Amino acid sequence: MRMFQVCTCGEPLQLNEQPTPKPTGTEVLLKVLAAGVCHSDLHLNDGWFDLGGGKRMSLADRGMKLPVTLGHENVGEVVAIGPEAKDIKIGARVLAHPWIGCGHCEPCRRDEENLCRAMRSLGVFSNGGYADYLMIPHPRYLIDIGDLPPERAAPLACSGVTTYGALKKVPTLKSEPTVIIGAGGLGLMCLALHKAMGGHSAIVVDIDASKREAAKKGGAKAVVDGSAPDAAQRIIDMTNGGAWAVIDLVGSSQTARLGIDSLIKGGRYIIVGLFGGDVTVSLPPLPMRALTIQGSYVGSVPEMKELIDLVRRTGLPPVPVATRPLEDVNEVMAQLRAGKVVGRVVLTPAS
Repeated sequence: MRMFQVCTCGEPLQLNEQPTPKPTGTEVLLKVLAAGVCHSDLHLNDGWFDLGGGKRMSLADRGMKLPVTLGHENVGEVVAIGPEAKDIKIGARVLAHPWIGCGHCEPCRRDEENLCRAMRSLGVFSNGGYADYLMIPHPRYLIDIGDLPPERAAPLACSGVTTYGALKKVPTLKSEPTVIIGAGGLGLMCLALHKAMGGHSAIVVDIDASKREAAKKGGAKAVVDGSAPDAAQRIIDMTNGGAWAVIDLVGSSQTARLGIDSLIKGGRYIIVGLFGGDVTVSLPPLPMRALTIQGSYVGSVPEMKELIDLVRRTGLPPVPVATRPLEDVNEVMAQLRAGKVVGRVVLTPAS
């Protein structure tokens, strides 16, 4: 089997080959049908996150070991099953939940494996789907997608469940406008799910005119140029005094400042994006304005199942999706790094 791996951080993914593994115990082997390319893969390829002030968070220090096959948005066909794997059938087409925990700690026991401190996430701490085959440790991480197109379903594993989890943290989702910062793959997914979840209206912020136009076509009530000097004031004016909720899918110093400055008294800033940086926040206004600053990290297995149920009721999110052969992965990642991707690019291994 072929696999595209990070062998040296900061260098293009390397094509390696090894014998196709055979599942043991509760393992399930998938033939990869579709693997989405996520912006987080750029950080994983680099090997670090920007903490601001010249500081970096090393992924090696967090447990990432090289070489590792990237790819955490995966749909596959079940081709082999370990002797202890139950309730799964050969030939099933499934979405693989990538946010796998240790299975033993308190968050894992309460079905919040995304909060585990010893995660084994696909494409991060264990091999992912930029390959011909993908091994899953247990059927509980597999969700049957039926006749959903694999290339459209694959992004649900990260951009879908990540934005779904963030939207669930918005108490005013159905009663007040929600501000969404970023109109890339995550932003357009968030916009689509906001509508599917019965959201009141959405204001989308991006510095790229083509992405703002994509957000308009996707149903945004209004769009704002995030680089404009009066961007925060424009949001305040559009929301009659400030936003009750801002979801930041970029996560830079600039977007954090904009998001916090745009809030009304009692508002909530939810940061999802991992672009990097830092921000200085004056402390007295936090209690005086009753502001909430909250992080939101991917999603849980129950949330993934909720999302698939939502998609079955309301249809697949109308996010632009382009497909490319698996061997184009380095070119696709370069385009993503340059900001030239609208929506999502999904890799499809050859048959």
